[in-house]
Amino acid sequence: MVRAVTVTRLFEPTDLEFEDPGVTELDMQFGPVRGQNSYRISMADFEFDLGLTETVELDLDGEFAVGGPGDGSFTINQLAQDNLWSSLKIGLGTFEDKTEERELALGLQLGPIWPIAPQAQGVGVEGLALIGLRVQENYFALNLGGVNQPTGGPGQGKPAGFLAGINIEMALDEKGVWAALAQASGVEYWTSDPDQITTEIGIQWSPYDNLDLSIVGLRGWLRGGDQWGILFGISPKFKLW
Repeated sequence: MVRAVTVTRLFEPTDLEFEDPGVTELDMQFGPVRGQNSYRISMADFEFDLGLTETVELDLDGEFAVGGPGDGSFTINQLAQDNLWSSLKIGLGTFEDKTEERELALGLQLGPIWPIAPQAQGVGVEGLALIGLRVQENYFALNLGGVNQPTGGPGQGKPAGFLAGINIEMALDEKGVWAALAQASGVEYWTSDPDQITTEIGIQWSPYDNLDLSIVGLRGWLRGGDQWGILFGISPKFKLW
């Protein structure tokens, strides 16, 4: 019988861009990852974004994967899945300098974490304050907030801590077809769970307005969270209404 193993959620900073009303983007990443205690193949790590209004977006964030037994061996023989974070991203205000092609935006993202990972119990919550900056075709987003996750099983406490991260997209050509991607994030738990510091760097190709393709390398610097990974991404957009 194929068993299931719990995925320790990795905090990935988000941006402060909103899909147009009725437009959805499905951001998927596939590839091998060395987690905190085991290897896995992400099948995929996904983010589903749906524009509701000009400044309100519905987001779903989770992962499905196949992984190992949790003893550090390079074995892929079990199902693995992350809990599901459902949230609303809300824009609070935008300040634009058209002469310098700069724009500063403020927002919030908040919602429950549903316990769909193996043995997970109780509903958690995650909330972020977002600060976004656009300079011409370059984007920067600062994330600050907190998380209280579902328990990993009976008798275990709920991991809770502070979140901080930055998301960067730098244009490599005038048309914005090629871009360099970078992220840095950290989780400081006030519970006994191991802290996380993670960096990601990659490149993105956007051959069409409604399609992005990317490759990203991941490196974890503390005992908590993922240790390394290579992820191939595809992000199509569709208009629903």
